[in-house]
Amino acid sequence: MINVRKWTPDLRQVLRRRRDPAVVQTLRSAAAASVAYVIALRLSPEPAPLTAPLTALLVVQVTFYATLTNGIRRVNSVVAGVLVAIAFSVLVGLTWWSLALLIVAALAVGRLVRVDEYTAEVAISAMLVLGATVGYTAWARIVETLIGAAVGTACNLLLPPPVWVDEAGRSIEGLARRVRQLMLRMGEEAAGRVPWQRAAERLHEARRLDHDITGVDAALRQAEDSLRLNPRVKEGLLHRVVLRTGLDTLEICTVVLRVLARSFTDLAKARGAQDLFPPRVGATVEQLLSEIADAVVSFAVLVTTDLSQDAESAEARLSAELHTAAGTRDRLAELLREEIAKDWTDWQLLGAVLTETTRIIDELNTEHRTRRLLEELDRVSREHRAKLPRLARLRDWLGVQEELWRNRAGLGSRSR
Repeated sequence: MINVRKWTPDLRQVLRRRRDPAVVQTLRSAAAASVAYVIALRLSPEPAPLTAPLTALLVVQVTFYATLTNGIRRVNSVVAGVLVAIAFSVLVGLTWWSLALLIVAALAVGRLVRVDEYTAEVAISAMLVLGATVGYTAWARIVETLIGAAVGTACNLLLPPPVWVDEAGRSIEGLARRVRQLMLRMGEEAAGRVPWQRAAERLHEARRLDHDITGVDAALRQAEDSLRLNPRVKEGLLHRVVLRTGLDTLEICTVVLRVLARSFTDLAKARGAQDLFPPRVGATVEQLLSEIADAVVSFAVLVTTDLSQDAESAEARLSAELHTAAGTRDRLAELLREEIAKDWTDWQLLGAVLTETTRIIDELNTEHRTRRLLEELDRVSREHRAKLPRLARLRDWLGVQEELWRNRAGLGSRSR
């Protein structure tokens, strides 16, 4: 008898992975390749038209935007390769030296027609066609390529790819929580004596955050692609700008945190066997870093929350935390002034700690974020108008103005 309880967690895990990029890509690629092969068997004169499923496999991507752009480049590369092969078969035929010239010419043509990563496919198509009967096989290969590209594109229409905004949002929140944990550890050590070797370890941890940012940036690029040309998304541009500017702010905060960790390391070396900070100053630094750490997480929640009442509450929470942190920062400034008046030996490093914490507070400020978001929307709008002037005029005629983005974003009442 099957133990239902034993298999229930595994089933739940499978269901949770149904939106995993690897799972989605595997299933959609296999389906598109199979359908393309079945259609090519009926329409292509070749007994085994493998070019069609191969094209579908290469064309299908996780996002519709990537599928469309890859399909166009894939078809262009194959057609260019076939044309090069036809020209060589008429002029010189197949020899060892003509094969070398064919590859050079095909790669040059691939760069000329700008098929990017499919440049090698131009040479592959040319060699395959030149090695077979030119004419009948060449046009059969073009037909199979068109079938594969069409099936790959249709796969995204019939089986819409997921929108990876939630995945990017989780990556951004995960980065913010890692920053928070590092800040908390640095704050705890600031309240006592810390060897410079341990302070240096925190510096290395801050530097490793750069690798985390790279991973988050990749997830965000995937989310941005999934929003382009996606009929399921109504405010794709707004979502892209909100997430991108949010990640840029967190990246600046991690850079400043790395500088702060370097200041702690230098201060630990200078203080030697003494406490990193005087007792009152160390306790205030610990409290300040704890408050800033909470604000970093609240900021990440704000930029990844939908335009709703939850986002308004997230903004209110962030504003309150930043206000509290600013008050603690002012108290720290007064304490540091008193300490420097007594002993100004390490005044540069003490002043740097105050400067760097202030910079993080300013970066997370909601008014600063509103201004930055408006500037980014204006910049993207200008780029779109320069690239697609006719579409821009059509939007103006329909009354879709940039002010609509601001209203939909709630920038009059909130920073999102």
